[in-house]
Parts: sequence; structure tokens; C-alpha cells
Amino acid sequence: MSREALFAALRQICGSDALALDAAALEQARHDVHESGGAPIAVLSPPDSAALGRAVAAITGHGVAVVPRGGGLSYTGGYVLPQGGAVLIDLSRMNRVVAIDADSMTVTVEAGATWKTIDQALAQRGLRLPFFGTFSGAGATVGGGLSHGALFFGSARHGSAADIVLSMDVVLADGRVMRTGQGALKAARHPVFRGLGPDLTGLFLHDGGAFGIKSRATLRVIQRPRHTGHASFAFAALDDAVRALCAIQRKGLVEDAYIMDPGATDHLDIDPATALRSARSVARSAGGPLAALRALFVMGRGGLGPIPKGHFSLHLVAAGNTAGTVSHDLACCQAIATGHGGREVAPTIPMVARADPFPGLNGVLGPGGGRWAALNAKVALGEATGLVAAFEAMIAGMADEMAEAGVRVTRLASALASPSFSFEAVFHWRDAWLPLHRTAPDAAYRATLQEPAPDPAAFALVNRLRAMTVALFRDLGAASNQIGRTYPFLTALREEPAELLLAIKSALDPRNLMNPGVLEFPHEPHSTTEQDDKDD
Repeated sequence: MSREALFAALRQICGSDALALDAAALEQARHDVHESGGAPIAVLSPPDSAALGRAVAAITGHGVAVVPRGGGLSYTGGYVLPQGGAVLIDLSRMNRVVAIDADSMTVTVEAGATWKTIDQALAQRGLRLPFFGTFSGAGATVGGGLSHGALFFGSARHGSAADIVLSMDVVLADGRVMRTGQGALKAARHPVFRGLGPDLTGLFLHDGGAFGIKSRATLRVIQRPRHTGHASFAFAALDDAVRALCAIQRKGLVEDAYIMDPGATDHLDIDPATALRSARSVARSAGGPLAALRALFVMGRGGLGPIPKGHFSLHLVAAGNTAGTVSHDLACCQAIATGHGGREVAPTIPMVARADPFPGLNGVLGPGGGRWAALNAKVALGEATGLVAAFEAMIAGMADEMAEAGVRVTRLASALASPSFSFEAVFHWRDAWLPLHRTAPDAAYRATLQEPAPDPAAFALVNRLRAMTVALFRDLGAASNQIGRTYPFLTALREEPAELLLAIKSALDPRNLMNPGVLEFPHEPHSTTEQDDKDD
């Protein structure tokens, strides 16, 4: 059957406006924030779960691969097929908060719902997700987060997106729907218990869409904490900041704990409009007029100085249902941080981050309109300083070459509830923009920037640095989220789990048509459409 017949079937299933075939849409779809590949043959935006299942069955029935895309903010090739030729499934229309059950403390959402949308809906009921979103939560989606490992806000206490999901509906390669957790029961009503026999929910988490397309998820919620407190500390040495962060995490004192590089904070410039908006957000989130005044006083430094130039900074957010609990936890943090050589500074950064956690997507561009690409590693708290030292030794050997090419690196470290230590190396350079750099930021911000000229030499060096960093992380036995097509996965596993996962992939997707190549699964789908086109 011809490609045109497939397109006609998809229009009938999802509506004529759900199928994009124009050159601009296909060009945008072959890039993420860093990677580029072959163009898909179409971009399909199903309106709901039922249409998604029927569409996937039609596409794979024609021998064509399907690739899911959530917010499209990957920088590891999660939805970028090097060879192209697939139908990209854009889940942005499936963005509804389906049900909030305050009695059962769950929320059910479609996979295209953003973390910002969910947080706003829950806030009206005095509820919150335990982990409640990423820096890019204005555009990042639940489906993408469950497929690739979303984490940040709330992660020091509550973990990642994978730690709060109870049940999922997953559309398999043949269009059938796999329900997981308690939802797998024939008589299932409300899926609140995930540990029903073998963990089917876990099987489909962090799979990069290799096993299926998530269409719906039920997540657990908590009461929104009544009190929140913030603290920040400056350190002359990264090693001291890392030791302080790990010591604080061992005590379980905070919801957020992260270290920022002086390369990210030394030139931090908040314009007056942003400062006013942030101040209003801080005041609104403070929980009353007196608390708002106190928060604004602290935000305005309240006797504490700014982060000194050239210093790493540790930022903390404590939360609880009593002010005394929060004060106690922050006092413990202060003792630990200062005991490791930290100097308390104004907690402006964590206050602004929590007051307005999802401000937009201007961050896809680096300072002054430059580019960036990050890599991450997760290790035990006791291995944190060794990981950082190994990376610093590696990058020191590249310093001259990086300086010559105009490439620099910053670091972002954070604590996770596993408990574990997360380390990100972020490479920065100036280069021509990809489509997402032009479309994701708001127009007013983009108008203040000038797109840099192409710099293929710097780009090539960044990719070489990324390959070196990924190899270092692999050799240290570190785990990574957002694996996509950047990190080794199957080749990094022992023989037994690799064989099991390949067998599962074969059982769920025997023709290898579900996001082929992600996580190092086989990348050649068995497609017949091209031959059919030749026969027409």
C-alpha cells in the first residue's frame, strides 16, 4: 500500500489538521536542541489515546517506524532518527489533566501534559506532585519525563518522575494498550498500588519510547507544604561544595539541593522587569503578608551578600507543614555548609526558582544567544568527589584546545532521593541556531539576541568532548538519564540483562518499528513502504 494511502488513513483517524507534511514541519522535526538526523515522512498529532492507538496500528501496519516526541526538548537525540523515514508522533495535543482525586491522592494526566500545567491544576486544590517538574517544565511533558528520566524540583526528597508514577497506559507497536500497575487487573478501578507482581510500570520507564508510547499516567500527589525556606552558600572550591551537599543529603533535610558553577552565576543579570516579576512571585508564594515581607527582605539580601565572583554556590529549599520544622532543617544545613567552608549568601536563586519554577523556554539558548549541551552522571554519595575529580582531570587536559575554539564548560550538581549524587557537565559555545533555538524562546527575548555565525570547528570539539565525557561516565559505572542516542546502554550492560531486554523488545516490537535505535536497540526497522511506493 502506498504512502498516500497511509496518510489518508491517518487523516481519517486523527483529523485532517493532525497530519503535517510541509517542509518546514519536517525540517523542525529532524532536530532536537543539539542533535540532527534524517527527516520524518510526517508529523502526526493525535487528539486522544484512542486515536493514538489506531494511528500507531495503521503506521506500523504499513511497515513504517513511529517515534514519540513530548515537549521536544531533548538534547541527546531521543526522537532524532539518523536515517529518518519515520512518522513522528507529537503528543502535544494530548495535554489534559484527566482527573484529580484528592481522596485517593492521585492525578491522572495525558502524556502530553506539561509539568507546569499539572502543577497549576493541583495548586488549586492545595496539592502538589512530590517531584513536580524540571527547569523546562513549561514545555517538558510527563510522557517525555517518564521515558527519559525527568528530575529537579523536589528531587532531593522525593526522587524523579519515575518515583511518583503508579500506573501507565502504553500504546504498543501494534496499537494495543498495555496498562501497568494496579491498572493491569481485569477488575481494576483506581490504580494506586504499583507493586502488583513484577513491576510492569518500571519496565516502560526510562525506555526512551523503545517499548511503546505512553498515552496516560496516574501519579501520586501530596499536600502542598505549608512552609518553605531557602538558603544559599558560597564555596571557593567545588570539592567542598560537593561534600557539603552530600552531607546535607544524608540527613534528608531538604527538597532541593543543587550546586551552580561560577560560570553560570558570575554573569547572572536579572533585568528590572524580570526582577519585579520574580519579587511578585516570591511574595505570592510566601503564604501571607508578613511572610511575604520577610521573603522579600531576604531576597533583597537581608544582610547577606551576593555570591562572590569565582565561587561555586550551594542552593537549598526546605519544606514542611510547620515553620519550626523548616527553620530547624535549615539551621542544620547551615551548620553543615559552614562546617565545610561555605559562607552564607543571599538565597535569591532558590527563592526565585521556587516562586516561578516554570518561567518559559528561553533557557534553550545560552548566555548571549550561544548554544549549550549537557551530559549527566549519577553515582552514590560516597563516590561524588571521585566522579568530579575524574571529570576535572579529563577536562584540564583539553583546556588549551577549548580556549582556542571558544568552548567552555560549567557544572551543575544536585542531590537525588535514591540517595545519589547527580553531576552535569554543560558545554557552551557560539554557533548557528537549530530550529528549536528560534521557536522555543519567547519573541521578545529572542529579539534581543543575534544568531551567531556557524562554527563547525567548535561544534566538532563539543561533540568530541561529549564523547570523552560519556566514555568517562561509562568507565566509572555511572548511571545517566536522558540516554537517547548519546549514552551507551545495551553495550554497557552485563550479558544477562542485555539479553533479557533484547528479548522483551523483540516480543513487544518484533519488526523494530518503535523508535528504532534508541538506547542502542537495533536501528534498522523492517519497512516495506519505500518498495510499495516504487510499485505504484
